[in-house]
Parts: sequence; C-alpha cells; structure tokens
Amino acid sequence: MYRVVLRRLRSADAAEVARLARLSITLHGSWVYMPRTAPAYLDYLARLDEEGTIGLAVRHAEEDTIVGLVTISGITRGGYERAILGYAGFAPTTGHGYLTEGLCLALHYGFTRLGLHRLEADIQPENTRSLRLAARVGLRREGFSPAFIMIDGVWRDHERWAITAEEARGLAPCAPWQLPDT
Repeated sequence: MYRVVLRRLRSADAAEVARLARLSITLHGSWVYMPRTAPAYLDYLARLDEEGTIGLAVRHAEEDTIVGLVTISGITRGGYERAILGYAGFAPTTGHGYLTEGLCLALHYGFTRLGLHRLEADIQPENTRSLRLAARVGLRREGFSPAFIMIDGVWRDHERWAITAEEARGLAPCAPWQLPDT
C-alpha cells in the first residue's frame, strides 16, 4: 500500500508549492527550479499546459499535503512512445521514501494510462540523490551527455537514465502498483 497518491497539478496548489519551494532552495540547488511565489507557480502551470507536459503532485495520502512533484514532458508518439521524467521532493519531507513511491506511481501512470513504451530522466552527475532515486525505481544508466541541457545560462552535463514498460513490470519497490488518482 502506498503512502502517497498522484494528482494533476492545479492552480489551487499555488500557495503550497511556492511555500515548499522556498523551504527547499538549498535542497534543489542548481538542479531544479521551482516557482517560489504563487504568481510564478501559475505561470509555471500555464507553461506546462502549453508544452503538453503533465504535472503531477505527489501527495501524502493521509495528510493530503504535497511532498513532491513529477512531470512527464516531451511526449513523443508513433515509433517512439516515450517521454521525459522530471521530479523533485521538498525539504520538509525528504528521507521518508515518499518521492520513491510517487515516482513508481508516475511510471505506472506513464506506462498504463498514457500507453508509453519508455520513460527517460536526464540527471546532472553531481545530483547524487536524484541518481540514487532513479536507480531505486529501476531506471538504468544509459550514458553521459556533455553540455546537454542549459540551466541558469550554462550548458550542463547530464547522465541519461531510462526504463521501458517491459522492464518496469514487477520491479520492487514499484510493485504492486496502484492506479494513480488523477
């Protein structure tokens, strides 16, 4: 039984996400930018919609509070059926496994509800927590891409991690999967 559920991000989450982002500035470092004000969050949400990105809140099932975010972006259909995962936890709830569970549910959502064949994550090599999380949920390291993604005006190196639907079936700690509440 999972301790978290997934729900689509919505405008009503603005104040909570902004507060958590401010509390997590040190945790996020240069790896991820989270909107730190309610108006910035609403702009972020609009950009997700424009880009065709699915933004998911990882919520604590009992307390109904946000413990992390997962995005599924760059969805490519046809011969690829793939997308890119982005994810971030928040400082007040790190170290409890909530984002691990949320990412497992997001894998399930991507492979079942969206019908994707492959999910990928691009992670900066210095972001050891994110690398460990990717490995923990079953993603495998596929390679290294120098100067791959521009972040804060700098082209940054990234490791490429991925998993296919076939690889994901039955992987601990992601089994048994429960359908996300989205």
